Amino acid sequence: MKSYEQYLYEIKNLLREHDAKLIAHYYVDQSVQKMAEDTGGLVSDSLEMARFGQKQPESSLVVAGVKFMGETAKILSPEKNIYVLDPTATCSLDVGCDFDEFKYFCSKHPDREVVVYANTSARVKSIADWVVTSSIAVSLIEYLTSLGKKLIWAPDKYLGQYIIDRTGADMILWNGSCIVHEEYKSSELKKMIHEYPDCDVLVHPESPRSIISLADVVGSTSRLIQASKDSKKKYIIVATEKGIFYQMKKLSPNKIFIEAPTAGEGASCKSCGRCPWMKLNSLDKILSVLTNDENEIHIPKHIINSAQKSISRMVSFREKMLITKAS
Repeated sequence: MKSYEQYLYEIKNLLREHDAKLIAHYYVDQSVQKMAEDTGGLVSDSLEMARFGQKQPESSLVVAGVKFMGETAKILSPEKNIYVLDPTATCSLDVGCDFDEFKYFCSKHPDREVVVYANTSARVKSIADWVVTSSIAVSLIEYLTSLGKKLIWAPDKYLGQYIIDRTGADMILWNGSCIVHEEYKSSELKKMIHEYPDCDVLVHPESPRSIISLADVVGSTSRLIQASKDSKKKYIIVATEKGIFYQMKKLSPNKIFIEAPTAGEGASCKSCGRCPWMKLNSLDKILSVLTNDENEIHIPKHIINSAQKSISRMVSFREKMLITKAS
């Protein structure tokens, strides 16, 4: 069995030979995250992965995550060769928002602007007015609501409901959900909080309202990582994919991180706090992609052009928001 150092040596050389950069999501295995860091790549959320890749001089990007992340990277860098580690690595939110069904759904509400979450296919993004990430979703919907806009939201119904609760938006929700976040059980989480009274509870907004109501912090992956660092508590209960623990533990090695419970009465335990598709990413698959030139992402040009518009609108809004906060 190869050591990490052997993988690092081989992958570094192959990345150099193929003029490629490795980017990884917070949810993949820590060995893959570490490899991205050690080879000059990036570990982040899906949009920042793509934006980082866009700025790199390399002609190719290797994406450790799921398919829609590779597609987002291709949309923002159409001139680059984009590869994913496993073409079957998908997302329940992406799969649960079929393009034809969603297009028909939107056609029944022509008076509404369409806002879709980053966890969607390139085709779905191409018919949206806006693409958003969880980090700016509330701010953007507040802005659109202030303009009197009526909205369609897809695909995550829990994140959509969280946004409605925060903003009062007139927003019709698509019926989608994440198989990881949907599994958390509030009754079991209450027991855990009682067991660890010196704790902070960090929750991703793709979770059910009953879980969100128990949170000390609700936010995107980046927000939760920062909150784990800022917390003064010894115990940190985290309701999102466990892959994020790698980054949290690096920042706070003396804290104890605990997975929010999925077990308990009524639990189907489809994922048990683990995304089965994120787990398809591995060091061996990085080697395979670079050695065999496989799993390249291809998107028709007209889809890229349309999807770029909705993503660019979000990026422009985000930049204006940051400038406003700084001033």
